[in-house]
Amino acid sequence: MGVQDLQDHVLVQCDFEIFGQVQGCGFTKCCRDNCLALGIKGWVKNSKQGTIMGKMQGAKGDVGKMVDWLSKTGSPGCKIDKAEFTNWGTCSRLAFTDFAIRF
Repeated sequence: MGVQDLQDHVLVQCDFEIFGQVQGCGFTKCCRDNCLALGIKGWVKNSKQGTIMGKMQGAKGDVGKMVDWLSKTGSPGCKIDKAEFTNWGTCSRLAFTDFAIRF
């Protein structure tokens, strides 16, 4: 295992907000399904401002894959204008036990 492999397994966390036409197209469900497949913990929800908001925690490499998905791909039929990722940090353990859709 090389240095990059070790860095990819460091536990990281961040908050995210996705802007554009992202509600009403299954974005939260697709986000949850992708995070569960990657072993990422946290939550996602529709905001009253028409954005998608959430928090994710997991291995740095897996969180990086979700950052890419949230920024460029999203769910079928969505139109992502902008993705913001804030409150980055490392964590010694995961604070969540699963990845949930919040209401």
